[in-house]
Amino acid sequence: MSRILPCSLVGLLFFVPDLIAQKFDTSKLVPLTELGTNQYRRFAGGLYPNGANDRPAAHEAAGVALAKTVRPLDRAGEPSSSGRIVLLSIGMSNTTQEFTAFIRLVGEDRSKNPAVTLVDGAQGGMTAAMVAKPQLDQARAYWPTVDQRIKDAGCSGEQVQAAWIKEADAGPNQGFPTYARTLQGELQTIVQFMQRRYPNLKLVYLSSRTYAGYATTRLNPEPYAYESGFSVKWLIEDQLKGNRDLNFDSGKGEVKAPWLSWGPYLWANGTQKRADGFSYQESDFGNDGTHPSASGQRKVATLLLQFFKTDTTAKPWFTRAD
Repeated sequence: MSRILPCSLVGLLFFVPDLIAQKFDTSKLVPLTELGTNQYRRFAGGLYPNGANDRPAAHEAAGVALAKTVRPLDRAGEPSSSGRIVLLSIGMSNTTQEFTAFIRLVGEDRSKNPAVTLVDGAQGGMTAAMVAKPQLDQARAYWPTVDQRIKDAGCSGEQVQAAWIKEADAGPNQGFPTYARTLQGELQTIVQFMQRRYPNLKLVYLSSRTYAGYATTRLNPEPYAYESGFSVKWLIEDQLKGNRDLNFDSGKGEVKAPWLSWGPYLWANGTQKRADGFSYQESDFGNDGTHPSASGQRKVATLLLQFFKTDTTAKPWFTRAD
């Protein structure tokens, strides 16, 4: 019998045939960052092609060059010493929880460029399928709400130059790789839409889901949380391959999307520490095992802050000048 997921889980009503998550054995799952050229169900790991975790040299160079063009803009999008650089988040409930924690953490850190304004555009219940289809009744308010939040921050859409996206869907049941490809397509639609809506958007960083091995509902359990990493990986690889629908270089034709890159990789196999020491405890998640608790939010926020302070394409504009 179908049930309605509690609004506290997703912010909207979703009908999912099986409310209770069937436990999936995650013991053999390896973070993409450590899978390398080894394969998960015939697909190689790594964040980028050939099992690598570093951007290909040409893409790295393009991102660094774009980062150097990020500068304070006035509300009309013109360079101004008193202007703003908007870093926008796009996504669902987990995303808004984690980005809100990131904003708090940044407030404790004095290294941020004072021209950077953080705007949380993520909203509860707004899945990738909805954000990609703003014509849907339940999604029509999403992008106007994002724009209102930008306005409330004293900024305009013309000042949005970078974004962090973390998205997924409720109750995936298509299996792998079918659903991962579906999510990839939705993410592509979202970044294309953002390019049209925010004309000065240059850099978009994407993250896949956190660990879902503690999930008690079918909202977005394992192995779908893990497999969403392939959705991000394949989207970026399509841009690397020269997909015209993802072109970011005006010298190669019409710009259809911003430059895309991995942000921080957030998945770890529960209490099993990654090579960098990162892991999750069950206490890092709420009662549904899917949404982060305060400690889980801070863990993701810490990874975000570390990324924006050190990444070669983010540090030049995110941090204060020496």
